[in-house]
Amino acid sequence: MKDIIKISTVAFNAKWGDKEKNLNRMLGYMEAAAAEGSNLIVFPEMALTGYDDEEDKEKPDKMQSKLAEAVPGPSSNAIADLAKKLNLYVAFGMPERDADDPEKIYNSACVCGPEGIIGTYRKIHLPYPEPHWATRGTRPFIFETPWGPVGVAICYDSYCFQELMRYYAAKGCRLYINCTALAKCHGIALGSTTLEAGCITNQIYIVSANLAGTDLYNVFWGGSSIIGPSTNFWEAEYFAGYPFTDSRAIQNKMYTATVDLTLATREKFEPNPLIGGATDFRPAIYKMLYEDLLRDPKFQE
Repeated sequence: MKDIIKISTVAFNAKWGDKEKNLNRMLGYMEAAAAEGSNLIVFPEMALTGYDDEEDKEKPDKMQSKLAEAVPGPSSNAIADLAKKLNLYVAFGMPERDADDPEKIYNSACVCGPEGIIGTYRKIHLPYPEPHWATRGTRPFIFETPWGPVGVAICYDSYCFQELMRYYAAKGCRLYINCTALAKCHGIALGSTTLEAGCITNQIYIVSANLAGTDLYNVFWGGSSIIGPSTNFWEAEYFAGYPFTDSRAIQNKMYTATVDLTLATREKFEPNPLIGGATDFRPAIYKMLYEDLLRDPKFQE
């Protein structure tokens, strides 16, 4: 398994409702990242179309409904064809239409690589206003690379529900992708605070790609970054990019860094001889706690 990887992440000012223009720009960024020697490039949540919801319209008339595509589809095929040519892994956000049930649309992150389309992660946790158009996903998504398994999540998944990142780390992921659309209306503490805490507590690298600037009406922070474990004990390091609220973060810009994944040690998930070869992480107890919660009807799906 390889340990050294070069990563690019894009603070992307998506042109709301202009799928063709956004796709063309993403292809250009892929070529630029490959020219810099990157192995992986990450784009934000809903980068293909823009994010903002038209609250006055019914679901079939919303932009996300009109521009949604199944995977495989025209846009994912275009990304996949170039990814194969460039020998590059790519993750990007899009509205995904369920091929088996076209009425269902997901807020998804599509992943492509040197072998073509790898699959999609469908966002599990949907904050307001996404339920106006999106259906909740139900499964985590891990894809294999020469650098080991990589986990994928989207925005609210990362900031308010630590279960997914913890699960990916326990499954051996040293790298976690966060495609996000974090706007200034979400306040100054939600984003960077929780990502830095997740990096520290899980000893995992986080590649976060955020929308930047004005969408339809929201202004997004930018703040795309590559965060990882520091050689200073229990600290997080910014290897590229900025925290969300940094005044420089809002610019439409690609950030690139080479990182050493051996720093993602995740000791709490490894056998500890002091406790008989078990791990500090105790999923059997957490299972008991969650089974207790599931006896409450409000937590059932």
